[in-house]
Amino acid sequence: MNAAPGPAPLRVGNASGFYGDRFDALREMLTGGPLDVVTGDYLAELTMLILGRSRLKDPAKGYASTFLRQLEEGLGLAHERGVKIVTNAGGLNPAGLADAVRQLADKAGIPVAVAHVEGDSLPVPDGFLTANAYLGGSGIAACLRAGADVVVTGRVTDAALVTGPAAAHFGWGPDDLDALAGAVVAGHVLECGTQATGGNYAFFGEHDARLLRRPGFPLAEIHADGTSVITKHAGTGGVVDVGTVTAQLLYETGGARYAGPDVTARLDTVRLTQDGPDRVRVDGVRGEAPPPTLKAGLTRLGGWRNEVVFVLTGLDIGAKADLVKDQFADALERGGGRPPAEVRWETARTEHPDADTEERASALLRLVVRDQDADTVGRAVSGAAVELALGSYPGFHVTAPPGKGAPYGVFEGRPVPAGDVEHTAVLPDGRREVLAPPSRTQEPTAVDDPPLPEPCPATPTRRAPLGLIAGARSGDKGGDANVGVWVRDDDAWRWLAHELTVARLKDLLPETAPLTVVRHVLPNLRALNFTVHGLLGEGVAAQARFDPQAKALGEWLRSRSLPVPVPLLEGVPLPEVTA
Repeated sequence: MNAAPGPAPLRVGNASGFYGDRFDALREMLTGGPLDVVTGDYLAELTMLILGRSRLKDPAKGYASTFLRQLEEGLGLAHERGVKIVTNAGGLNPAGLADAVRQLADKAGIPVAVAHVEGDSLPVPDGFLTANAYLGGSGIAACLRAGADVVVTGRVTDAALVTGPAAAHFGWGPDDLDALAGAVVAGHVLECGTQATGGNYAFFGEHDARLLRRPGFPLAEIHADGTSVITKHAGTGGVVDVGTVTAQLLYETGGARYAGPDVTARLDTVRLTQDGPDRVRVDGVRGEAPPPTLKAGLTRLGGWRNEVVFVLTGLDIGAKADLVKDQFADALERGGGRPPAEVRWETARTEHPDADTEERASALLRLVVRDQDADTVGRAVSGAAVELALGSYPGFHVTAPPGKGAPYGVFEGRPVPAGDVEHTAVLPDGRREVLAPPSRTQEPTAVDDPPLPEPCPATPTRRAPLGLIAGARSGDKGGDANVGVWVRDDDAWRWLAHELTVARLKDLLPETAPLTVVRHVLPNLRALNFTVHGLLGEGVAAQARFDPQAKALGEWLRSRSLPVPVPLLEGVPLPEVTA
């Protein structure tokens, strides 16, 4: 007698990776093929600050208003197709957004049950604008079990948008750690939308440019044991392969233990296999008890900043830069006020000798100033820059008129005991269900690095860019940056694992030399993941660095040259490099 079939896989799609993502993605996901749940991630560290400032102007706001406009068409489509909607677009006001969704549904005559999750909002310490704990998926699961068609949350982990629906569908409890961990991995792959389907992908040049023009959004077919297949709707653009999924899996993660409020997923157990065109199977994921604390994100206004970009054209670029720096300092001093607390100059040597266009003959000199006082970085700075217009280096001009300065923000992460947070599901009928924190917890500790593979045999080397062999993806976590680096075959892995040490990374990326860098080894993915502590200062909202979110840090690393074994370069088109 055949065993009864298990529950059908749950098809969870993503339609937003950030606040401002492709507006028509929700419609595309709802009409592009079969789907059970569509999720939308609208919150990032910077977004919480933006919503906090919005709420200061109007206490009824504080949520992602774009989501409401998407629902004007998407709500009816989801109802027709029986697709649940789960989103963190509630931001700082999930109850307010849930009410707005109900009003929209009533106006359109669409009978949908709306629920929301709250409890992430924490007491805001003096001097801060927002304070929110990162909740897990249990509140979402409770709403769906109670019959919700739309679930709105505030600050939850990105993966919770997937673990919640999966737990509700398969009946998982808090002790189903491996299944939950598998859903966390699937959720992490989905959370940034088209980054899993060929967007921002290191080896994009190997794919048909027409496919990458408009990548489709990803979806996961999740099974009852937590395994999944990452794919996309048939006929949409982009590509899903082991490389694109590996890249996203490494994005903004650290070591082997990926801790969250539902479960700690062991990234060193993840196995990825190609399961057909645009299908990648994810299995083998092991889970451990979650930590006893939740991450809390706090934002505050850190001060004021201003920026001026001077254009230096033609000959004597260095001397021109030195002249304007000296003149600017003198003008500030003569103005009678104190100089800004932080004054940073950076020259981008983009000029070419004997250039055939003026732009190609020019370099950019960027001035960034920061201070707690708005006036100190405002008119005093813009005035000093403008007054140099007719008395400075030849060819003086700037890319845009200097402004009056703008506020910048600071993000700070802190742990809070999970038991101190009242994670609450507000069900469609208005009942409030408080979700207990996990009874079994475990402090995540660093995992000892696994044994490295045998090194490559000694062979001749050739100096070449790392990116000919390795892919990379990088991003931000508060003031830290992460860079994930991976290769696609065992021979390259034997070389990379021994070659790209912390010391070598610091040599290739001199900005990281004075900082603490931690390397994590993930053999199943043939990957190394580096955490660079403090590279981003006070975080993306502070805009302290040229690339404030470290989005291109990995591409900088890939462009750097080092000795590469000649056999690894066979068949690889080589750029012109110096010996």
